Amino acid sequence: MNLYESIRVAMRALAANKLRSILTMLGIIIGVGAVIALMSIGRGVEKFVTDQFASAGTNLLFIVPGQLSEGPPQERARGGGILTLSDSNAIANPLQVPDVLAVAPEVSGSAVVSKGNKDLVVSVSGITASYQDVRSWEPAIGAFITNTDVQERSRVVVIGSEVYGKLFDPNEDPLGQTIRVNTLLFRVIGVMEERGGGGGFGGNLDESVFIPLTTVQDRLFRRRTVSGDYQVNIIYASVHSSDRMDAAQDQISELLRERHNISFLGEDDFSIINQTDLISIFGDILGALTLFLGAIAGISLLVGGIGIMNIMLVSVTERTREIGLRKAVGAKRRNVLGQFLIEAVTLAVIGGGLGILLGAGGATAATSFMDDFSAVVGLDAIVIAILFSMAVGLFFGIYPAYRASRLNPIDALRYE
Repeated sequence: MNLYESIRVAMRALAANKLRSILTMLGIIIGVGAVIALMSIGRGVEKFVTDQFASAGTNLLFIVPGQLSEGPPQERARGGGILTLSDSNAIANPLQVPDVLAVAPEVSGSAVVSKGNKDLVVSVSGITASYQDVRSWEPAIGAFITNTDVQERSRVVVIGSEVYGKLFDPNEDPLGQTIRVNTLLFRVIGVMEERGGGGGFGGNLDESVFIPLTTVQDRLFRRRTVSGDYQVNIIYASVHSSDRMDAAQDQISELLRERHNISFLGEDDFSIINQTDLISIFGDILGALTLFLGAIAGISLLVGGIGIMNIMLVSVTERTREIGLRKAVGAKRRNVLGQFLIEAVTLAVIGGGLGILLGAGGATAATSFMDDFSAVVGLDAIVIAILFSMAVGLFFGIYPAYRASRLNPIDALRYE
């Protein structure tokens, strides 16, 4: 009996007990569907996080006070790690750091923003005009803060899209209107494009407002060193090209060590985070999590395999006389063994195919419920699911097929 004939016989045997076959395949369907859905959603999350980091700006270095290993930011600050506006100006000097294209210092904190009877607690960022270019972020309405605003300590503010939605009525023009930040009045000059996460820093940027750095330092968050220099929370440095990232990082490190009188590498009171490394680290973590979720979902495939074994054993018992008759007319053990293995694998493959459709549908449904998120159904996940289904069918079909092939034809023909 050739392969085609074996598959035809297998399909006929499965069709003879449609409900039992469907229930047997259900475990495989659910298992494969869960694997495909979870891996697709996991990869979608990985792509989403990567895009969020990429949206923070291109070829970007994050310079923060303190050592990252020392704990959360508030503990690092207490530990003496401080960055100042003078540090930012020094990094921006092309004679000292030639590979840096632009620098944007930021001072941030929380404040109450209000308009009329509407109050919000949001993140307030004091920034310079270069912030817009360094973070690759444009206003959707109006204009961004200019160098003149910074020099004149203007009371102007650019608001995030969610702040606009919560403070203003739909279709209301915010430009030129006045809002209150804590106790101070500011004139709205722009609304930023919707951005979402802050690329690892600053939380949700859409829930932030942006004010000239000098205004924030003088009127909202008065943070100065003993020498009178203004403190900053973070410095963003945009590098000329991606292949100069490491060189720029080394140049900034050497400059800050000299400025902070640091003699040994282990005593650095600052940390420089490479955007590429940050994306790679999060990608590795999310990739491992995706595989872990897929492995958990794969347990249900084993349950489905046990179901296949159970049904195949029942099928061997029910078809004992048929097996005896086939052996009596010349079928060899390997023919019987192959026939029952094909039936088990056919069950698993059909179940796996239906499971792929179920998993892809589930991943698509998850995409429709989340903004800016798209599940990624990879071809490799589909191929792995099909191969694993075949392996499950083959593995759990071996014992029933072996039992069928070992039946004595005379005893099988006498079986009632």
